[in-house]
Amino acid sequence: MAGKVYLVGAGPGDPGLLTVRAQELLRQAEVVVYDRLAETCLAGNVRPDAELVYVGKQPGQPALSQEAINALLIARAREGKQVVRLKGGDPFLFGRGGEEAEALVAAGIPFEVVPGVTSALAVPAYAGIPVTHRGLSSSVAIITGHEDPSKGETSVRWEHLARAVETLVILMGTENLPAIVERLLQAGRSPDTPAAAIQWGTLPHQRVISAPLARLP
Repeated sequence: MAGKVYLVGAGPGDPGLLTVRAQELLRQAEVVVYDRLAETCLAGNVRPDAELVYVGKQPGQPALSQEAINALLIARAREGKQVVRLKGGDPFLFGRGGEEAEALVAAGIPFEVVPGVTSALAVPAYAGIPVTHRGLSSSVAIITGHEDPSKGETSVRWEHLARAVETLVILMGTENLPAIVERLLQAGRSPDTPAAAIQWGTLPHQRVISAPLARLP
């Protein structure tokens, strides 16, 4: 059988939010290449003889480079194996799934994208926060709070977002939270804007801090 790679979204952390299609593919996979944020979805969902390859993606700790991950996916598929690349959230939302898809296309490897429940919507929902609400918010933007440091200057247009979008969902923003708050305030966002910082979203130890924007820790 020819090898194939599945770029699979594992959802935001709660194993109950893994999609039926993702679970089906995990149980069939001969190789599972997974990130730290997808680890909670492995138990009970993989074959006993499956090769499990942890590729890290943990802040402040070394991880396999993206180039090495791409090469691993290609190599295992060329061995004729069914490979699941399991990624936290959705593979095409700040998950580098697009980069992996490009590498697979260039190598002539067949692949399939399996969307996952994104933390951008699920985590606020678990905290009781709708990202849109009639009479309050008719627009939402999803923004990275951790850009590639090699870029030098930010490509996020904070001055536009602060004034034009009602709900801002910022992912991976814990480390840069003070700077993000300052940029939004300088760009004209009201200091009294309701805000929340959420850690470990959808998991039993989820932590939520709510405060006006100017007082958000």
